[in-house]
Amino acid sequence: MASRFLLANVLHRRGNKISNWTLGACCYHMDVGSAELGSDARVIDMRSDVLTKPNKRMRQAMADAVVGDDVFREDPMIHEIQAKVANMFGMEAALFVPSGTMGNLVAMMAHCSNRGDEVILGDKSHLFLFEQGGIAQVAGVHPMPVINRNDGTFSIKELKSKIRPTDDPHQTLTRVVSIENTHNFCGGRVLPLSFIEEVAEVSHEHGLIVHMDGARLMNAAYALDRPPLDLVKKCDSVSMCLSKGLGAPVGSMLAGTTEFIEKTIRCRKVLGGGMRQPGILAAAGLVALSEADMRMAHDHEIASKFAKGIAKIGGSVIEVDVPAVESNIIMLHVVKEGLTSEMFCQRLREVTEEESRKFKDNLTKVVAGPWSTTCVRGVTHFDLSHDDIDRALRKFEYVIKEFSDSL
Repeated sequence: MASRFLLANVLHRRGNKISNWTLGACCYHMDVGSAELGSDARVIDMRSDVLTKPNKRMRQAMADAVVGDDVFREDPMIHEIQAKVANMFGMEAALFVPSGTMGNLVAMMAHCSNRGDEVILGDKSHLFLFEQGGIAQVAGVHPMPVINRNDGTFSIKELKSKIRPTDDPHQTLTRVVSIENTHNFCGGRVLPLSFIEEVAEVSHEHGLIVHMDGARLMNAAYALDRPPLDLVKKCDSVSMCLSKGLGAPVGSMLAGTTEFIEKTIRCRKVLGGGMRQPGILAAAGLVALSEADMRMAHDHEIASKFAKGIAKIGGSVIEVDVPAVESNIIMLHVVKEGLTSEMFCQRLREVTEEESRKFKDNLTKVVAGPWSTTCVRGVTHFDLSHDDIDRALRKFEYVIKEFSDSL
C-alpha cells in the first residue's frame, strides 16, 4: 500500500522540476520525527556529520574551561587551541571562528584588499555553491569558477587560462586560488598531494594566494595517512571545521601568517564573530582534536562498510562507486526509471504496516539527503555505530526490493 501511495505521488510530481541545488540543501531541512506508524523506530540519521553531539569528555571540558574575554584576547582556551592548530598546520598563527562559512569569508576579505578582486575556485566547491555568495555579497570578491572533475580536482590548464592579466584595466585582478579538501559535493574525495602542489606552484608563479577550504581536512589526512601539515604546507591559508567529523558542537579554525590572521580578526569583528568567553567552545574543540584519529578511523570504516553493503544489495535500483568512497561521504545513484532520490529518501523515513509486522520491535527509519534528482548522499559520523549501519543496510535492502517490485 505504501508503495502504491508513493507511486501516486511520483506521477503527481513528475512534471515538477527540482534543481540539484534545492535538493542538496534539503538534506539539512528534513523532519526526522513522526507520530505515525513506526514512531518508536530507531532513527539512523545520515544527513551529515554536523549532527554529532558533544561527548562526555567534551561536556566536562566545557564545564571546567577557564575563560576570558576573547575580543580583548584574554581567553586562555582560545589561545591554546589557536596555538595548537597553528603548530599542527606549520603556520604562524590561527584564529577561532564560529563557523566554516565565516572562516572562508574572512579569509577572502583579508586576502582580497580591493573590492572586485577575484578568486578562482571550483564550480562544485562549497565556497561557490553553499555559502550564499557571501564573498560577492559581503566582501565584493568576484568568483571565477573552474570545472571540478569527479574527484574534486580541476584542470591546471584551465586554471592557467583563468588567471587575469595585470596590465588590462578592463579586467579585475586575480588574487586567490581556492581548493577544497575533502571535496564535499564530489562525495568526500581526497585531493592528491601532487594536485595540491601543482596548484600551489602555478599560483605562486603568478603571485597568487592559495587558500584551502579544509572543512574536512582531518578526513583527508587520515585517508592519506599523512599529518595535516603535509596537506597544507604549500598553501597560504587553510580553514578547518571542528563541528563536522571531529564532533565539537561549534567552531572552525583558520590558519596562516600572523599578518593574515590580524587582518581576519578585523574581518571577523565586523561580521559579528568577535565573542566574549568562547573558551567553553574551544575546550570542546581541543578534545575533538585529541580524538581525531579515532573518530576518522571509525567514520571511514563504517562508510566503507555501508558502501560495500549497498553495492551488494542495490541491484537495478541503486548504484554506488565503492572505490570513490575515500572518506565518510557516500554518494548513492538512483538508476531505476521512474524513481527519484526524493522519493527514495522519503520512503526510507517511513515504516509500513508490513514492516511493522515483520520487524516488530526492531523497526528502523533512515534519514539521508536527496543530493540531486538522482543522487542520495549519506554521511557517517561518530554517533553512528556498526549496528546502526547494519540496520540501515537492512532498511535499504527492504526499500530497494519494494521499489524494484513496484516500479
